[in-house]
Amino acid sequence: MSVTHSAENSERARMSMQRTSNSNLRLYGLKYSLPARRVLASAIALFWVGCGKSEPPKPPPPDVQVVQVEQKDVPVWNEWIGTLDGLVNAQIKPQVTGYLLRQTYTDGAFVKKGQLLFEIDARTFQAALDQAKGQLANAEGQLATAQANQVKAQNDVNRYTPLAKEQAIAQQDLDNAVQANEAAKAQVQAAKAAIEAAKAKMASAQLDLGFTKVVSLIDGIAGIAQAQIGDLVSQSTLLTTVSTVDPIKVYFPVSEREYLDYVREHPDAAKRGGQESLSPLELILADGSVYPNKGTFSFADRQVDVKTGTLRLQAVFPNPGNVLRPGQYARIRAIIRTAKGALLVPQRAVTEQQGSYQVAVVSSGNTVEIRPVKVGERVGSQWIIETGLKPGDRVVAEGTQKVRPGAIVTPKLRAPGQAKPESTAENESR
Repeated sequence: MSVTHSAENSERARMSMQRTSNSNLRLYGLKYSLPARRVLASAIALFWVGCGKSEPPKPPPPDVQVVQVEQKDVPVWNEWIGTLDGLVNAQIKPQVTGYLLRQTYTDGAFVKKGQLLFEIDARTFQAALDQAKGQLANAEGQLATAQANQVKAQNDVNRYTPLAKEQAIAQQDLDNAVQANEAAKAQVQAAKAAIEAAKAKMASAQLDLGFTKVVSLIDGIAGIAQAQIGDLVSQSTLLTTVSTVDPIKVYFPVSEREYLDYVREHPDAAKRGGQESLSPLELILADGSVYPNKGTFSFADRQVDVKTGTLRLQAVFPNPGNVLRPGQYARIRAIIRTAKGALLVPQRAVTEQQGSYQVAVVSSGNTVEIRPVKVGERVGSQWIIETGLKPGDRVVAEGTQKVRPGAIVTPKLRAPGQAKPESTAENESR
């Protein structure tokens, strides 16, 4: 029992010493690790404070291309959509009924006035002409007979007249001779009328026979034949159309407002329709090229179209080589007036927002100001500004969507003529 009690006491003493050792170790660790921890925390705090006080360098003001607002007199152009048409369009139709035998021209070829285009079966008309000739010969024979009878009757009258005066014959015989002479004269007149009728019938048959050869009425381009060989054609059948295309005419509509503005610009009615009152017209083709030959104003229609509110005008353009053809669409443009002292900026400098226009103006302190403006007509790649700018103002020529009101920029002056041209699609979208 004593041995057991002694062993338990020894174990208890060992465990007590172990707990004391562990406690000392923990105290040692706290004693020497806490300052290190404080030093580390201070260093981190100083690092973050230092980072917060050192700001990064500001970027320089962005470069922008600017142009100065120009002021000068500029011609103002206007454009209209036109339709080309032949100066003369002759519809070729037969004047007799018959079967089409032959086409003597090439579709789309240039033909001369009087040139044979089609032939119609002429046998029926040749027979009619021969019959008319026979009727004329018969009428001429009847006239000869009537004239011979009239001569005999006249001789009887001449012979009976002195005999009746001498009462050598009865007065009744003379009266009968006179009546026979008058009847013979009437027969002569009837025979002459029959001859005239036979001649007219023969001339008509001759015309009908000639109409079997269908010829061109004008010089021009012949279209595609609308009838085929063997077709029965008549006066209502359109065989083809021949158009004179040199010169060629262009129809284009103008609005009532444009017409009224033109009348105000040219109050003299005697000179209003003259070619000297209008600048030469230019023709812009479908591929965007400008036709080299200038056109002239021809006439204005008598009334305004109540459906469209436009007045149709006609212009004439020379067309050597028959390059232009009827039915083409083209744009017509002309100088309508001269804007005096107009303020000009590139079209790229103007932006549109909800129907209003604005430009970015760079002040003397290189600060951006967004300014509303009222725009006028477009002149080439520039826009006339009616209100909102003054001469010498610097406007941002490119990248207006990148600048903001109050922003400071570095302006790079660009000559107005160096502004990049706008595409047609961008102009039209505005």
